[in-house]
Order: sequence, then structure tokens, then C-alpha cells
Amino acid sequence: MSISNTQPPANFIRQRIDIDLAENQIKNVVTRFPPEPNGYLHIGHAKSICLNFGIAKDYEGHCFLRFDDTNPEKEAMEFVKAIQEDVKWLGFDWEDRLRHASDYFEQLFQYAVELIKSEKAYVCSLDGDAIRQMRGTLTEPGQDSPYRKRTVDENLDLFLRMRDGEFKDGAHVLRAKIDMSSPNLNMRDPIIYRVRHQHHQNTGDTWCIYPMYDFTHCLSDAIEGITHSLCTLEFEDHRPLYDWVLDNVSAPCHPQQIEFSRLTLNYTVTSKRLLAQLVNDGHVEGWDDPRMPTISGLRRRGFTPEAIRDFCDRIGITKKYNQIEMTLLENLVREDLDPKVNRRMAVLNPIKLVVTNYPDDLHEIFDAPNHPNKPEMGTRTIEFGKELVIERDDFMIDPPRKFFRMGPGREVRLRYAYIVTCTGFDVDENGEPSVIYCTYDPETKGGNTPDGRKVKGTIHWVSSHDGQVATVHLYDRLFTEENPAGSKARDFKDHLNPESLRVLSNAIVEPSVVQGTSIEHFQFERLGYFCTDPKTSTTDLVINRTISLRDTWSAQKGHKK
Repeated sequence: MSISNTQPPANFIRQRIDIDLAENQIKNVVTRFPPEPNGYLHIGHAKSICLNFGIAKDYEGHCFLRFDDTNPEKEAMEFVKAIQEDVKWLGFDWEDRLRHASDYFEQLFQYAVELIKSEKAYVCSLDGDAIRQMRGTLTEPGQDSPYRKRTVDENLDLFLRMRDGEFKDGAHVLRAKIDMSSPNLNMRDPIIYRVRHQHHQNTGDTWCIYPMYDFTHCLSDAIEGITHSLCTLEFEDHRPLYDWVLDNVSAPCHPQQIEFSRLTLNYTVTSKRLLAQLVNDGHVEGWDDPRMPTISGLRRRGFTPEAIRDFCDRIGITKKYNQIEMTLLENLVREDLDPKVNRRMAVLNPIKLVVTNYPDDLHEIFDAPNHPNKPEMGTRTIEFGKELVIERDDFMIDPPRKFFRMGPGREVRLRYAYIVTCTGFDVDENGEPSVIYCTYDPETKGGNTPDGRKVKGTIHWVSSHDGQVATVHLYDRLFTEENPAGSKARDFKDHLNPESLRVLSNAIVEPSVVQGTSIEHFQFERLGYFCTDPKTSTTDLVINRTISLRDTWSAQKGHKK
């Protein structure tokens, strides 16, 4: 088989696939991405998505999107739809290979019957606590269930009656008959079916018994003809059970399970269980809150699929645990956005600037480039008038010598417009500046200085006449601790960053920044990368900060980069 001319970095998984192809152990590469629909996907899943779909593409094979939907109590169509949207947004297409583990429930049931008939499975009537107590420990073997010696006929009769709904939840389970003294606890007669009278989001009320994940996953792989079943390292101890099930039923093939290290990112958590706590306890707005490491949250914040795919490529595939720096992902977002997004001016914390010698009724139009280095991206018009707004931080009553912005008697360049000189200011009842006054030099149109004088400071501004009011969300790290889930705190939520969201309700932006039904990215000059929020009402302009122009977290928080 042919392989793509553009080869990605080699890793142990690709080396294994190359050997299998060279030795004719397989003819085509078939992978799968198998999420459980019990939550939204996060950045860790992005690594698995890029790996499975990427390998299939590079080897001209196929990748399935399969929902491992064996626990209806925690699953929902909301999660199914969100997962499909996330995979598509990342740039991958499963074409006609959308599957559900529940599509195979009848086949899985028949495989379980096979195990019973070959005396490799039995119905156990112990309750959950007793099964756990008799399982043993890492240093002590488990004890055989008193029901382990049931006959084939007894087991078949009970299992069929379990399927027919005769028993309540927890009355019986089906267990694989393996080895209660195995050093691997997963092999000590694991449960492979349980009674669960629960409506299923895909099969409705057809079933009242559901297979366990370890039994379902390997058989689903075999049914689909998966060649390489790629999963994270926590499933390494489950591989003997994966192989045992496939070796003891009439599975159509025996895929290889290969494990790799999961993606962990500092200053956040990548566990659906912990993320669900944040959502359910109201610490975030929902699964797509832009502070969340979910793919939908990153999308709403303005991260791009190109940057995320690049991130997954750069961190590589290994078996070694490592925690990835958030700054790597953020820098890749900057690299991706910088050459392709339009520039705009916005004032997040405005203070009025009055140009006293400018005509009251004049509104002058200037052309400004959409990108300073890409003339092919065109220009936009900005309006200049007597009353403007500038950033409050760009003015000081008594500025230090190296403060190259606005202060009494100081000149500063207004970007794309004129050079102005501060002539005075008003203060409010607290002694804080409320209005700034200046004069403009009409000979400096476009910010030029015909007389050659040097003006070190350039600041951005927006006209009060046509500027739009916007609500701006400034997002920061969700946690103050690099590894919140692994810290010594009693609860990972103890490390939530109280400054992870600041809402500025009176920002003023250029009128060319408009709210729409899809995300639009901008670089607000001097401020960072921002995007419109498509989830909010189109009657209000809501803007999310995607990322600052440079990494300020280390300096502000006292951390090393």
C-alpha cells in the first residue's frame, strides 16, 4: 500500500504499523476514535482524534467514529451531537463510518452466550459489595464466588431471564471465568454484563442488560475490523482482558491494542469527571465555557483547529507521562492567528479625549490597513472627530520619564490619525481623571512628522461618534496551581482562579466589529487576539479575548515560563 509523501514525525505506533504492513500482517490500516457520550470532549481527546484520524489518512486507511455507549445512565444526545461537531471542527471526517457500541448489542449478547457455553462465563448473584470484598488485593488473591460452579444450563437460563427483564438492577451479573488469583486484578473474574433498567439514548427500551466497557470495546474493534486499537496508558493493565475476550469467542479478527501517554496540560484538568464537577457545581457557565479545556470551550474562546492540530503534532506520541506547558498551546494560537486575522482598534477601559482645536461638526475618514504586513488583505475606514476615547491606562497625571504615552504637556501619536498634545484634564469626586483635553497638529495627518520631530508614543483610540459599545470577556487560566488535580489540596477546586474571568461592559470598538452567527477573529491593536461570541444574543456585541499578544502569565503570577 502507498503512504502519503508528507511523513509526520516517527513514533513507536507508526513504527509498529510500518512493520505490520511490511510483513503483510495487515493490508489496510483501520483505526477508530471511540468516545463515551457522557460529557464533552477536551484537549486530551484532541490528541487521540488527531492520532487516530491522522494515521488513517496518512496510511490511506479508514477511521471509525464509534460511540462507546454502554452506560445509558450517564449518556445523552447532547453529548453525542457535541462530539460530532467537535470532530468535524477539528477537520476530520468519518464519512460513512459512524458507529455505536449499541449497534452491536445483539452480537455482543451472542458472544456472551458463547462464553457461557464454553464454561468461560457464569451468572453471579453476589451483590456489588461482596464482589469487591472477594476480589482480593494487590498482595492477596481473590476468592471464588459461590456461584462460580453453576452449570452451563443454569447460567444460560439466568442470563436469558436477565435479558427478558425478570430481575431487578443488581440482582445478578455475568462474570468472565478467568483466574481469581491472577496478579492482574482486571483478570479476577471481571463483570461483563449487568442488569440496568435504563432507557438508552440510541436503543430506547429494547435492552435492560448492558455490557461492560472492557467486554464491549475489544469486540466492537473486532466487528469493525480495526487493525490498531490506540488508547491511553491507563488501559495497559486492561490489555490482557482485551486479548482474553477476543481469544475465547469467535471474533472476526484480533486487533492490536497499543497504549500511549495521555495529554495533561498545566493550569487545568483533563478529566471528564472533574470537568463535570465544575459544570454541575456552577463554577463555569457550562461545558463550552471559554475557560474550560473542552474543544467547544476552546472554539468559543477563539482557538483555531489549525493551532490545536499543530499542538498535537508537536507534543508527539510517547509512553512517558509528561505535563505540557499551557504556553506552548497559547503560542501556537498566536502563530496561527497573527498572519491571517484583521487588525482593529478597541478601547477596553475608556476615558474621553476631547480635541479642543478640532472643528465640532467635522468627522474625518482615514484608511487603515487590515494587516500591517499584508496589503492584499485590504483596508478599512476609521472615523476621527472632536471626541474620542482612549485607554485609561494610556494617561497618567504625573507620568514617569519613560512613560511614552499621554500626560500633561506630552505629545503622543494617535494611530493612523494625528499627533496630539495633552493640555489638561478633569477629575471626578475621587480625584481620578474623567476627561482629557488635547490639541492636534493638522500638519501631522496620518501620524507623520514633516518637521522630523520624534514622538515615541503611539496609542490607539476610537471615535465617540461611531464607536460601538461592547461587552468584553477577559479570560485567564482557570486554576492558579500548575497541577490542580495532583496537588495536596483536599479539593482541586480550591485552586480555582478568582480572576479567570473579568467582564468589561463599556468597551468601545470600531464599527467594523459586528456581531454575527459565527466566530470572527480580530487582533485588537496593542491588546491581543479577540473574537466575537456567537452564543450570545445578536442584539448585543459580546467579545471574548482569545489570547494576549504575548505571554504575561509568568510575569504576573511569578511563574517561570
